Amino acid sequence: MKLPIADAATVRAYAADLLRRHRRPLGGIAVLHTLAAIAGLAGPLLLGRIVDAVTRGTDARYINTLVAVGLAAVVTQTGLIRYAQRASMRFGEKVFAELREEFLETVTSLPLSTVERAGTGDLVTRTTNDVNKLQHAVRFGVPRVIVAVVTITLTVAACLVIDPLVSVALFVGVPTMVVMVRWYLRRATPAYIRESAAYAVLNGTITETVEGARTVDALSLAEARERRVHEDLREAFDAERATLRLRTILFPGVDLAFVLAPVAVLVWGGWLASQGHVTLGAVTTIVLYAYQVTGPVWELIFWVDEIQVAATALARIVGVRLVESDREASGARPVDDRVSTRGLRYAYREGHDVLHGIDLDLAPGERLAVVGPSGAGKSTLGRMLAGIHPPTGGSATVGGVPLVDLPLDELRRHVALVTQEHHVFVGTLADNLRLAKVDADHDEIERALRAVDAWDWVEGLPDGLDTEVGSGGTALTPAQAQQVALARLVLLDPHTLVLDEATSLLDPRAARHLERSLSAVLAGRTVVAIAHRLHTAHDADRVAVVDAGRISEIGPHEELVAAGGEYAALWRSWQHESA
Repeated sequence: MKLPIADAATVRAYAADLLRRHRRPLGGIAVLHTLAAIAGLAGPLLLGRIVDAVTRGTDARYINTLVAVGLAAVVTQTGLIRYAQRASMRFGEKVFAELREEFLETVTSLPLSTVERAGTGDLVTRTTNDVNKLQHAVRFGVPRVIVAVVTITLTVAACLVIDPLVSVALFVGVPTMVVMVRWYLRRATPAYIRESAAYAVLNGTITETVEGARTVDALSLAEARERRVHEDLREAFDAERATLRLRTILFPGVDLAFVLAPVAVLVWGGWLASQGHVTLGAVTTIVLYAYQVTGPVWELIFWVDEIQVAATALARIVGVRLVESDREASGARPVDDRVSTRGLRYAYREGHDVLHGIDLDLAPGERLAVVGPSGAGKSTLGRMLAGIHPPTGGSATVGGVPLVDLPLDELRRHVALVTQEHHVFVGTLADNLRLAKVDADHDEIERALRAVDAWDWVEGLPDGLDTEVGSGGTALTPAQAQQVALARLVLLDPHTLVLDEATSLLDPRAARHLERSLSAVLAGRTVVAIAHRLHTAHDADRVAVVDAGRISEIGPHEELVAAGGEYAALWRSWQHESA
C-alpha cells in the first residue's frame, strides 16, 4: 500500500488557504519590497537625467543634486531591504513552523493499520526529505518570488512611462522564455514525483536492511540486499538525471532571452535616438533597467524550478492528510469492561484471511495466555483485541461497542497494547513516561517504575528521572527501554491490557521476576498475554492455543495438559527445552 499524493488542485487550494491565513504579514512584506523596488528605480532614472542634462549643457550644482538624490535612494533602499528581508524570514519561519506542526499532528494521527501496510520508507521520506525541500521554499522561495514579481512589474512599468516606444524591445525575449517555461512545466511535475518516489523506495530498502541486519547475516542475504540497493540507487539516479536534463534545457533557453532584451533595447533605442524620436537619456535609462531586471527575472525562473520541487514535496505532504480513517466514532459508550469477539476475521491482503471466525469472551479481571506456533496469528489477534486494526469480518467489542467505533483517546482508556517493539523518545526519562499520563507526578512515576522492576537502575542514572535519553542522550539497553514501555502502560491504567511478548527482550529469570512484580499492578485488570515462554501460560486463568488463525483449544492450564492435545505437546516440548 502506498500513501496518497495530492493532485494539483488540492495542493493549490491548500497553498491558497495557507497564504490567506497569513495575508496580513504577507501584505506587509509586499509593501516593504515594493518601496525598496521603487527606491531601486532611482539609479537608472537619475543617470538618464544626467546624460540628457550633459547633452543639453548643465552645471555642477544640478549634477551634484542628482547624485545626492541617488545616494539618498540607495541608503533608503538598503534600509527597506533590510527590514523587508527580516520580515520575510520571520514570515517564512512562522509559516513553516505551522506546516511542520500540522504535518506532525497528521502523521501521529494516521491509522496504525495504514502505517504498517505502507511501510517505513515512504513515510520517513515524507517526514524528512520532503519537509526539508518544502522548508527551503517557504523560508526563502515565497519572499524571493514576491521580491522578483514586484521588481519586474515596477521596472517594466517605469520603462513604459519613460518611453513606450523604446520599451517595446524589452519584450523581444518573452516568447522564447514563455515557450521554454511551458515546455518545462509540462514535464517537471511527473519527473519530480518520480524522483521523490525513487528516494522513498531507496530509503525504505536501506532502513529495512539496517534494521534487519542480523536476519540478513543469519540467512546470508547480504548479496541479495546489495543487489536491491543497487537497483533502487539506479532508479534514483535515472530519476535525478531526468530532472537534471530538464534544467539543462530550461536555463540556457532563459539565458538566451536575457541576452536578447538589453541588446534589442540598445539597438532599437539607438536607432530611435538617431532619428530624434527619443532622447539619449531615455535610452540609457531603459537599457540600464533591462540589465537591472535580468536579476529578478532570472531569480523568478530559478524559483520556478525550486517551487516545482517544493510543490511535489507539498503534494506528498498534503497527501498524508488524504489518508482515510479506518474507523469512525459512533458515539456509543461501553456498558461494561467485557471484551469479546464474534466470528472475527482479518486479512492483510484481500481474500487471504489470517484469522478465521474467532469467538472469544474475556471475563473482566481474567488472565488469558495466547500461545501457538510462530505465524499462527497470535499477534494479529492481539492487535484486533487492542483495536489496532478494524476486522475484515465479524466483530471485536468492549462493553458491546465495536472497538473501532470508539475515539482513539477513549479506546486507549479501555484497552492498550505493549509489544516487543519499543521506542525511547528524545527528552528526559520523566518526559518519556508522561507520554502516557501528562500530569503524572514524581510519586506516580516512581510507583510505575517500581511496578516494572526499573526503579533501581533509574536511581543509578546521572540525573535520575531528569536524565536525557533517546538519540544523543544516555543510551538505554533494549531491556530497559522495554521496561519504560511497560511503565507507560502502568501509568495509562486501562482496564484491559494486551501484552504481545512484552518481556521478550529480558532474560528468562528477569522476565519471570518482572511478570511477578507486574501481577500486583495488574490485579483486577483483564490481561491478554501473547507468550512464547509457557510459564506465562502456566500462571494464567485460561490458555488459548492459536493455530492457523483459529483457536484450537482454550481452557485452564491443567485441563489442557490433561487433555493431551496441542497445548500438552507444546508444554512438554517447552519443559524439555528449559530443562
